[in-house]
Amino acid sequence: MKFEHRAVPIALAAVLIDTIGFGIIMPVFPKLITTLGHIDLEHATRFAGYLLVIFSLTQFVAGPILGNLSDRFGRRPVLIASMLSFGVDYALMAFAPTLAWLFLGRAIAGAAGAVYGPASSVLADVTPPEKRSGVFGYVGAAFGIGFVIGPGLGGQIADLGPRAPFIAAALLALCNAAVMALAMPETLAPENRRPFRLRDAHFIGAFRPLFEAGNAAPLLIAAFIWQLAHMIYPATWAFWATARFGWSAREIGWSLTFVGLVMAAVQGGLTGRIIARIGERRALVIGLASGGTAFLAYAFITQSWQAYALFLISALSGLVFPATNGLLSRMVDSTRQGALQGGIGSMNSVAAILSPWLLTQTLAAGVDHGFPGAAFLLAAIFAFTALGIIVWKVLDRVPRTAEPAA
Repeated sequence: MKFEHRAVPIALAAVLIDTIGFGIIMPVFPKLITTLGHIDLEHATRFAGYLLVIFSLTQFVAGPILGNLSDRFGRRPVLIASMLSFGVDYALMAFAPTLAWLFLGRAIAGAAGAVYGPASSVLADVTPPEKRSGVFGYVGAAFGIGFVIGPGLGGQIADLGPRAPFIAAALLALCNAAVMALAMPETLAPENRRPFRLRDAHFIGAFRPLFEAGNAAPLLIAAFIWQLAHMIYPATWAFWATARFGWSAREIGWSLTFVGLVMAAVQGGLTGRIIARIGERRALVIGLASGGTAFLAYAFITQSWQAYALFLISALSGLVFPATNGLLSRMVDSTRQGALQGGIGSMNSVAAILSPWLLTQTLAAGVDHGFPGAAFLLAAIFAFTALGIIVWKVLDRVPRTAEPAA
């Protein structure tokens, strides 16, 4: 993988470290919650949903703020501040004495987790508009590699206790902040910076230029509904695997490692080539269709090996983010890429506020009634709804710049 600007791998490292930090704690989260709260798995599942809601709520507020700050002061200082915040957050959670402290930790992590906006803005700064969709695939690849390293490492470190993965995540984040401070150049040119205005640093303000450009609303709605579906993995996977197959923390970690390997291979090696070959619009349809099909199948599988087989089908859903992001990024100019990426992150946070609650409660109710796959069935409905919107409203309305001939 060759990068044209040395800031790109450092920005991707921020996404990687963020994902490792999130993934490394997933295998131990059920045990930590049940231990701290002295509650059973069903109640721990519901509590995990509340933690994801507070994480997403703070990310919803912080996303446009960090995006607009990065348009004013540059990407570098915002990314460094986010990584420092992550380090403090995971250290706090490592020594949390009660469940209430986990809420505080998740709130800090949500604000710092808006790192995806500034990191994606770095890629937009140094990439021509017609090539951005393929480059945005690197973000997904970094996310996938993080899931290779994070859950697998977390499953191994879990042998040292449920708090050990949090300490490891804190150290990783602080090391990444140090590397950024020493080696990362700024990518936002002074002439492309604009004043920070609080009236723009919110969800609606971030998308105002898109609505002025036209044709964005159906695409944004479909992306939002897809995000509702895609949250099934971070919201329920560890709990679903425990309920369906009785997997241990180590087995959950290995399953997520396999997911990460497949994601990294597709997004790092295939996404750019697929989009260049068939175009963003067709890639979007394929991604949504493969994701919805996999979710529907997960609802009814009964054997562990089937989960691994379905990972290969769902891997193409990794086309959704870079194709959507590439289309949207061409609708605004270079002075508002940070605001756009922050707005996209904020939109995803709205989905992440609603979706974990819906999915975890659906999972808990399904387990109670002998159907652990209920949450995946709901995710499939969301995915196919997004696909319907794309086919019905979007395909003939989005920009066709750099799209190959049919």
